[in-house]
Amino acid sequence: MPLVELRHVSKIYHLGGEEIRALDDVSLDIEAGEFISIIGPSGSGKSTLMHILGCLDTPTRGTFQLDGLSIHTASKSKLAAIRNQKIGFVFQFFNLLPKLTVLQNVELPMIYSGIGGKERRDRAMAALELVDLSNRSKHRPMQLSGGQQQRVAIARALVNSPRIVFADEPTGNLDSNTGEAILSLFRTLSQEGRTIALVTHDPGIAARTPRRIEIRDGRIAQSVDPRLAGLDHSSPAAPTSVPALA
Repeated sequence: MPLVELRHVSKIYHLGGEEIRALDDVSLDIEAGEFISIIGPSGSGKSTLMHILGCLDTPTRGTFQLDGLSIHTASKSKLAAIRNQKIGFVFQFFNLLPKLTVLQNVELPMIYSGIGGKERRDRAMAALELVDLSNRSKHRPMQLSGGQQQRVAIARALVNSPRIVFADEPTGNLDSNTGEAILSLFRTLSQEGRTIALVTHDPGIAARTPRRIEIRDGRIAQSVDPRLAGLDHSSPAAPTSVPALA
């Protein structure tokens, strides 16, 4: 069974008597361990799709299963628990709390899970080591560069060992070199078996993922695996390191 299974999903809004189909009869599978991009212009429906996949919203029609759970029938409290336990989020503007240290920011999802203090610290430090920032654990976000803040956000997304990580324009607020380092980190995480869905409007970034899904007018216009077309943009199978960020 796929990790993510959408079947005939639509999201419909009614504005001033007009029916707006943000998503229109979308069916999609994502396998465990895949690294995909969801690409489309503004207003295409890609953000609505991510909100449904991330259990931030529910479909008007159709069915959605995540890791064997029926999401389309879940209550709000159940959706909140699923988001905390099975999903990690990385956003363009990092969404770190400025008054907390790096370590405390990474610990936050575990506080909501009811995990004790020592285990929280141990797991948060392990996540920071994964993104090569354990030496900055006592710093506050504003003491870090943009790329480092995004690495903290990635550590926070990984700390509960989610089944899938959604990254919404994760390089959009970074310069090109720093953005490349973040993409390299995502590739490394994917090669370690994590499932990652990257949402972007940039075709160049989407082409770097092994599979890309193009959304237009609320429908899947194209689903492409560049490897099958001889266009493999992924990294070598066993990278030795992740580029450091200033």
